[in-house]
Amino acid sequence: MMSIFSSTEQLNLIRKILSRYIRLPFSSVTIPGAIMEGVLAHVRGGHVLNTYDFVDVIVSNEKIGWQVKSTKASTPVTWKRAKLPNASDLIEYSRKSTLGLQNLGNAIIEFCNEHAQQSIKKYDLDEIGYSRLVIKPGGKVSYFEKLLCTRDNPCIFNAGDFEWIWSTPKTSTKKEQLQSLHGIHKPTNKKWWAWHGLGENQLHFSGENAWWPSNNYSHMTAFSFPSDDEKLSLDNFLEMLSNYDITA
Repeated sequence: MMSIFSSTEQLNLIRKILSRYIRLPFSSVTIPGAIMEGVLAHVRGGHVLNTYDFVDVIVSNEKIGWQVKSTKASTPVTWKRAKLPNASDLIEYSRKSTLGLQNLGNAIIEFCNEHAQQSIKKYDLDEIGYSRLVIKPGGKVSYFEKLLCTRDNPCIFNAGDFEWIWSTPKTSTKKEQLQSLHGIHKPTNKKWWAWHGLGENQLHFSGENAWWPSNNYSHMTAFSFPSDDEKLSLDNFLEMLSNYDITA
């Protein structure tokens, strides 16, 4: 069975392709998630799903898939839109008791786990991995892969690891900002989650940086953004296109 972890050669190829992409004249200071998905699919012989399923890229014959994220280090990861089917009742009860508050948080964690489990069943996967590109200050880029769950162990998060509180209401000069539900990771006493269930249901996973590996992690590669003089000029890029035979 193929692993969700790329080989050293595959990691080198991912780095090579991305390093060349960011030299293009129209590339910016970020690498879009769609680009990262396409690169991973190309290198691993899979395909991009372009759905709202948990997995973004799969290799069907090997029964593996990946959730793919690509952001700046300072940008909280949007895990998904967590629209709970019974959200109104759960929110109401969360205002009345500590148990109601915990039940709402537990429902969010269950929702996240079920989303991954649905992909395991739908695409007949044995493993789901995490494909993560992080753009750090100074133009440093790291890419790593992490095992999230398997068919035998399908839960990513343990609801018992979190306690939940509603944020303090904030009022700006323009409008009042809606409260969000914060999930505190009990082992570290740090905020990991922010659920905007009173608005658009976005679930931000700020604790995701706890997954970032050390520099000696074996399933990681790194590179840097090019300086301005290392990037292709628009004229040179257009000249390359004009000399490229699209019929070949």
